[in-house]
Amino acid sequence: MTTMAHETPPGAPARETVGSEVRRHELAAFLRSRRERIKPEQVGLPRGTRRRTPGLRREEVAHLSAVGVTWYTWLEQSRDIHVSVQVLDALARTLLLDPGERAHLFQLAGATDPTPASSCTGISDAVRELLAQLDPLPACVQNSRYDILAYNRTYAHLLCDLDAIPPEDRNCMLLIHTNPQWRESVVHLDESMRLMAAKLRASMAGHLSEPAWKMLVKRLQTESPEFRENWERYEVVVARGKTKQFRNPHVGLLTVTHTDLWLSPEHGARLVTYVPVDGETRERLEKLHLLATEDRVSS
Repeated sequence: MTTMAHETPPGAPARETVGSEVRRHELAAFLRSRRERIKPEQVGLPRGTRRRTPGLRREEVAHLSAVGVTWYTWLEQSRDIHVSVQVLDALARTLLLDPGERAHLFQLAGATDPTPASSCTGISDAVRELLAQLDPLPACVQNSRYDILAYNRTYAHLLCDLDAIPPEDRNCMLLIHTNPQWRESVVHLDESMRLMAAKLRASMAGHLSEPAWKMLVKRLQTESPEFRENWERYEVVVARGKTKQFRNPHVGLLTVTHTDLWLSPEHGARLVTYVPVDGETRERLEKLHLLATEDRVSS
């Protein structure tokens, strides 16, 4: 039988297999280089006097990422093993990867990064202009997973310095459970955390098999005992507007009405706005917007 020009000759490795092998070696080298550059004290570990390995040890990376030491060792040895997006996310956080390095990690692993840092390009210029026009009313765009995809200047300083938060961590669920400044700004914190957990469970019903949702819940369960307790209640609440109070460190107490305006129901994108309920709150929001604008100009 005549061999067609596009067929792989007998005994030769398939091009796809060769490409996968190259990526595995690159991934292994990349992980080693990132591991060796991190000082133990950067991730809360003691340096000790007998440390000869530059940076972190393999077992330390495995422990901090909640994966097996043998499994992680195989990964650095270029073994042909499956790497889930949950594990890649954990490794990216343990190794303190910046957005570019994180994207490189997922690309080498042949995976799609499900975090908002890799998916917020869908916010149009028109929506960004709308957000700017709403100032001094705090406003942002969130998806059904509570990732904050875009926001205006007033919202940037409403609950914390949002510009200082890495894009992949700009999630209302994470922030209310793990960010000290955000937590201090919420007047009725315990009630809000319980309500947020119930709203997340309701939203997750249509996304139970999606990695990004499972990653978020697992991270919250790992980092927040309050979330674990509330999540186990199995309460469900649909999204609804309500009056909220925030304690802003720059301008004081704010009382606002929370409203959701749905931009893309099929994807869960919505415009979240906070409208003042009284003249004092309106004046304070105007002051906060001025401070936020001045801060951006000075930086």
